[in-house]
Amino acid sequence: MLGNLAGVLFDGLAYGSLMFVISVGLSVTMGLMNFVNLAHGAFAMVGGYTCAVLMNRMGVPFLVTLPIAFVVSAVVGTLLERTLYQRLYRASALDQVLFSIGLVFMSIAIATWWFGPTQQPVRLPDFLRGQVRVLGVDLGIYRLFLIAVVVALTAALGWLLERTRFGAQIRAAVDNQRAAEGLGIDVNRVFGFTFALGSGLAGVGGALGIDVLGLDPVFPLKYMVYFLLVVAVGGAGSIKGSLIAAMILGVFDVAGKYYVPEVGAFAIYALMVLLLIPFPSGLYGRTR
Repeated sequence: MLGNLAGVLFDGLAYGSLMFVISVGLSVTMGLMNFVNLAHGAFAMVGGYTCAVLMNRMGVPFLVTLPIAFVVSAVVGTLLERTLYQRLYRASALDQVLFSIGLVFMSIAIATWWFGPTQQPVRLPDFLRGQVRVLGVDLGIYRLFLIAVVVALTAALGWLLERTRFGAQIRAAVDNQRAAEGLGIDVNRVFGFTFALGSGLAGVGGALGIDVLGLDPVFPLKYMVYFLLVVAVGGAGSIKGSLIAAMILGVFDVAGKYYVPEVGAFAIYALMVLLLIPFPSGLYGRTR
């Protein structure tokens, strides 16, 4: 019983780690840039297909595909941000939602046309396959890898946003855009780089998630609600909040599907309601 519980807890943390890698970019764009981007999952899909194509058609090693997935997704994000998103930064939330949901369906159509409607399988390298036994519990090596990635990513993002000049520019631009411009900060460049960073992180998450979440053209629509849940519960713009929310939702989702499969994903929706009642802005959200 305890072994099963520990296994479920571990799988939930690994699943939450994957949700965090993808969702933290959405938290950045929604919280720091005040943009409601429902098409965030499309950038994760770009990274996933980049990884799948490189591995299956060109024989590129899995770990090598991860930085490439980051770059490709960041470039796609930059192009869309410069040509489309930038025009809607000061638009209403409804306009942003309608625009981004339109991008979701366009990305689904493009992915179906290029890659077909089926799942894209990848084979993980041998050193990431199998299990290791820790304190009597069998733990998946790849899931341990996902958790390690989150630890490193959280530390890097925290340092970038809190300890660097660029992070200070982001916070200044968000708090008062006009004042930041008056101080000589190029707000458009800062927002463009921030959007590229969020898109790149989503791409890495999409590549990492192929073995866990799968990859098909409806990926950005299928997991849209999960990404939004992480941001809503954690608080938009908070890396710590996104991390904690992703772990909580990941554990509850896996536990709910394991112990009460007839309930399915309802457990995390109920949990979201219970958490948002006392914390309407999220666990670490800014009150407005």
